[in-house]
Amino acid sequence: MQSLRSRAIYMLLKLAGSPFDASSPLTRQREMLERQGKFSVMPSKVDIQPVTIGEMYAERIMPSNAGSDRAILYLHGGGYTMGSCNTHRSLASRIALASQSPALLLNYRLAPENPFPAALEDAKSAYRWLLEQRIEARRIVIAGDSSGGGLAVAAAIALRDEKKQLPAGIVCISPWADLTLSGETISTRSKADPLISQETSLLHASRYTGQQDPASPLISPVFADLSELPPLLIQVGEHEILRSDSVRLSENARQAGVEADLEIWEGMWHVWHAFAGLIPESQRAIERIGRFIHDRMNA
Repeated sequence: MQSLRSRAIYMLLKLAGSPFDASSPLTRQREMLERQGKFSVMPSKVDIQPVTIGEMYAERIMPSNAGSDRAILYLHGGGYTMGSCNTHRSLASRIALASQSPALLLNYRLAPENPFPAALEDAKSAYRWLLEQRIEARRIVIAGDSSGGGLAVAAAIALRDEKKQLPAGIVCISPWADLTLSGETISTRSKADPLISQETSLLHASRYTGQQDPASPLISPVFADLSELPPLLIQVGEHEILRSDSVRLSENARQAGVEADLEIWEGMWHVWHAFAGLIPESQRAIERIGRFIHDRMNA
């Protein structure tokens, strides 16, 4: 049953309206998201270690309860056009603590300055970097939220096609996995979603895809052959226009013989995990992710 706190916050979000709409310049949206990141409460017992991978800034999040022989590769959300280590440090840290695993959080290149495949290439570079640190693929899980969730699946597909060692699992939080926006909940949940609109999503999609086909499997994994991928955990809120992305992603994975656990959380919205500390559903979802990651790394 949905908590009273989450109901109250959902109503507040609905009344306030999304700050990330198509009428706002991208520079302003980026600034707003960065400011929000500064107010995110960091959990205790984590150490942040800046690293450089090629020319890309990244951070190793080291929980006090984590082993050094494993890693989460965390890919932040933001419509491929926003977000950074600063905006997602708290969420990645909480997942790292819950899974008892270090996390590698990236400042991958953003569109429109760096459209597809820049983000995908950066994700693959970070995965290779983890392998170079002598972390075995079976001890790596790729995770991400929103666009980062779609990117996590795309990275695994690209690694598979390149005959690389695959990670132990994939975690998708409210994944954006169809940049053609053909899912039915784009319209059926449009009035329920407090954060994302079709108009804004189309704009972000065009910035990321550039001249590429948005239905490309490495841009929109719902259209990909998902065979041979590792197990997936997919969490999505009831009130998301992107809910169809999660449903189709899980169905396609199962049809390809891939284990896929889909969780649709009652009353929740896009990446509600970011409200950890305010609503109980956020921490419960993070703890579930932690168990999945821990189990996959120890399978």
